[in-house]
Amino acid sequence: MRKNVGFLLAVLSLLTPAYSQDDLIQRPTLGIYFIFNDFKSAANIRATSLRQALRNAQFGKLKEMSPGLALNYISGLTKHFDFTSTLTGSFLDYYQQDGALLGQDNLLLEGDVSIKGKLFSNRYWVSPFLQLGTGISKFRHYWGAFIPAGTGLQVNLFDEALFLFHAQYRIAVTETVSNHFYYSVGIAGNIGRRKMVNKSVLPD
Repeated sequence: MRKNVGFLLAVLSLLTPAYSQDDLIQRPTLGIYFIFNDFKSAANIRATSLRQALRNAQFGKLKEMSPGLALNYISGLTKHFDFTSTLTGSFLDYYQQDGALLGQDNLLLEGDVSIKGKLFSNRYWVSPFLQLGTGISKFRHYWGAFIPAGTGLQVNLFDEALFLFHAQYRIAVTETVSNHFYYSVGIAGNIGRRKMVNKSVLPD
């Protein structure tokens, strides 16, 4: 009798699905970031060149950037690719590509969706990445479109949170948008349940 019970328990253990966490695919996260919009450096580069702007110290001065805040959502697609969406807000003076002033000290809203390609999976603590997407902006009653393209670095904290650093060049698609650099630093925490992998084993 004991042998029969033991045999049945062994068979049931083989038929019962076993689950384990797939930590290599990014769980859904929600993050908040401090951002800096750099329009002047982009204008200097367009007027001259990147090399000359760097030589003349016309690039990357923090006091000439416009600060703001951003909310970001990330969800893993594969081990090396994530979907990401960001909404940013900044109060600033906004100029078109031709130099025309659209307004002073008004709210610039930008929203984008992107694909982030990571060099390493979440198995590693630190991973650089590239990012490319599409976005829309609103300043007063002016709407526009842009392409966010850039790079960044993420630091994985025990599969529960991420430190993220971004550097993007936001390329104008419409006349009401100006090319500009976008920098951000922030933290994102997991909001979704752990993804479970069904590892059912059937007896031969």
